[in-house]
Amino acid sequence: MDESVVVTPDWLAAHLEDPKLRVVDVRDPWEYDGIGHVPGAVSIPFDSYRDESDVDRGTLPGAAAFADLLSESGIAPDDTIVAYDDTHGVFAARFVLTALEYGHDDVRLLDGDYSAWNRDHETTSEVSELEATTYDPDPLAREESPLVGFEAVEDALERDAVFVDTREEHEFEDARLPSAVRFDWREVVDDETRRLKPEGELEALLAEYGITPDREIVLYCNTARRISHTYVVLRALGYEDVAFYEGSLTEWLANDGEVESGEVE
Repeated sequence: MDESVVVTPDWLAAHLEDPKLRVVDVRDPWEYDGIGHVPGAVSIPFDSYRDESDVDRGTLPGAAAFADLLSESGIAPDDTIVAYDDTHGVFAARFVLTALEYGHDDVRLLDGDYSAWNRDHETTSEVSELEATTYDPDPLAREESPLVGFEAVEDALERDAVFVDTREEHEFEDARLPSAVRFDWREVVDDETRRLKPEGELEALLAEYGITPDREIVLYCNTARRISHTYVVLRALGYEDVAFYEGSLTEWLANDGEVESGEVE
């Protein structure tokens, strides 16, 4: 796995003293305070970087709001960020995607979650003292961003793209994009270790669904949370042609996009 995208607990433990490393805990504040956290981690709860009112970019908070959040958390644009949660990384992956979209060059996902870290490494309840920064965001241009909108998805339906739906089976059967394949985002996680499965196993698993590096991939779910995890995993595996439908099925249905329903034979 590409360490510039996903890092192991051992990697994080070895770099905790790096003054340019910032560890971000996206769990609820009561978990951060009451259960403990990775030493030096700052609390940036999931809801703080999600904005349902942002009609332009779906649930993204907006560049200025996200920059204010990072500034308050003592994070600078040239810091290395490692994000984690306690839900196999799905909420932390959303933070990674958000930071990338707003131009942060070095942001990574912890392979596993807090429970995986807690098995072999030290935790603390001490809250780190934060020194605010002035964070100037540099959002990706539309042509650089992996995020795509309704019209781009319509165009991709006319090509040989693989549409990957990461939702639950009942959601998939209720309504899905035409020709989509259902891939449960949790399939990439080893239930026992709580970490990602080995690289070779992941590649074989994805290939079973036709999700291969030589294909154009379009990811969607309902509100773009679950696809964040799949997107990060694909990037870590070296996939290059991966589009992220930020509006997902919520936007698609609102625009009367064509859908299929029912069980897949």
